[in-house]
Amino acid sequence: MKKPIKIDFVSDVSCPWCAIGLQSLQTALQRLDGELDPSLTFQPFELNPQMVTEGEDITEHLNKKYGSTPEQAAAARENIRARGEALGFTFNMDKRGRIYNTFNAHRLLHWAETEGEGKQVALKKALLTAYFTEGENPSDSALLVRVAASVGLDAARAQAILDSDEFTAEVRAQERFYQQAGINSVPAIILNDQHLISGGQPPEVFEQALRQIAGI
Repeated sequence: MKKPIKIDFVSDVSCPWCAIGLQSLQTALQRLDGELDPSLTFQPFELNPQMVTEGEDITEHLNKKYGSTPEQAAAARENIRARGEALGFTFNMDKRGRIYNTFNAHRLLHWAETEGEGKQVALKKALLTAYFTEGENPSDSALLVRVAASVGLDAARAQAILDSDEFTAEVRAQERFYQQAGINSVPAIILNDQHLISGGQPPEVFEQALRQIAGI
């Protein structure tokens, strides 16, 4: 009999380590297929909640936020690209020159959770691919509607959400909940509401934690 496990994945669609963490987690879950019955939910976190609509140049943004030099930023990008490649995720760094506001993406992810099993996971992965692999703008409504439709969600409904303030209060409430719980960096993966794994860990770390917590 499969052991149930609840997984809350707190993350942002503009966070490269969140893409790496998700690939690692899913690799671990595949290794444990047949032993675990995971319930995976994505929870909202904005790396840059005050980001303007048109976004900012990534190198300039990292320099302003962390004091990173262009050389340090380039080295970090190469590390991320290599980690992604090892896990089967493509980071096309030459296509991703800007960082954007992601709040509307989180509103659609909140909606997708209500639309049936697997829809939120599919949308999250498609949004990560759109930004990191294709270099698309995740704050652009047309892009968000197209990505939602590509995973089987209703395009007209997605557009209606984006044209309104639907799910704004719910997403803000969830963001506050995790901030008040002490989450200030992502990815933050919470297992069964009490065990925290931080960062883009290798699959082996997730596998070991899942085994230990589920008792398998």
